[in-house]
Amino acid sequence: MNGPSSTATTDDAFLGGALHVLQPQTGYRAGLDAVLLAAAVPAASGIRALDAGAGVGVVGLAVACRMPGAHATLVERDPLLADLARANIARNRLADRVNLIEADVVQPLGEVPELGARAETFDCVLANPPYHTQGHGTAARSAIKASANAMPEGSLDRWARFLAAMARPGGCALLIHKAEALPELIEALASRFGGLLLLPVHPRPGSPASRVIVCGTKGSRAPLQIRPGLVLHDGAGGFMPEVEAILRHGAGLDLQR
Repeated sequence: MNGPSSTATTDDAFLGGALHVLQPQTGYRAGLDAVLLAAAVPAASGIRALDAGAGVGVVGLAVACRMPGAHATLVERDPLLADLARANIARNRLADRVNLIEADVVQPLGEVPELGARAETFDCVLANPPYHTQGHGTAARSAIKASANAMPEGSLDRWARFLAAMARPGGCALLIHKAEALPELIEALASRFGGLLLLPVHPRPGSPASRVIVCGTKGSRAPLQIRPGLVLHDGAGGFMPEVEAILRHGAGLDLQR
């Protein structure tokens, strides 16, 4: 299948077929992490969410899909991915509640008036940042995958600064990242968001966490908490019931559980 700009794409179903998303056939592709992040958004009527580094829009679209009153703003810098995100908004009939701003989250807000005008207005700011640092390890062959999976040294702090600038007082920030990045995540978030909740995500029972979901509240002075871990797969390789409900039925992921 060809999407915008004649890019070879696949048409992938999320949330049990409630959401259909065009993605590049090769290169960066959203999946389980994006759905878990969207599920962690607190259920609230009329919630305003911002999806930073949105790619083709899976996180923000999943938030809008699972919560009929939610509004989502997608921020994506790559023109190809932004075009696909626009197409995904339209094809899922969510244009009344989801919009896209084409911009780089590390740009000064003064250079992006559309973002600057909405600073400190979002109830929840979300990010699934690139998991690797440029120059560390082998670069991806695809330019899109390389830029989506790796970022310059120190960029995580700039992402956290952007999230803090866009969240309203009392709003929450939610990020998912590889578990080994936890020290850098805490350092980037702790001076901007308090009451950090850490949810380790384990591939299977007894295995070390491979991912961590971090939630913080702007202006909170509550102490950091580590929640009981989320296990993805059972001993037979299938999804655990809680995870199956998130992936197939749009259930929420309660970090306070």
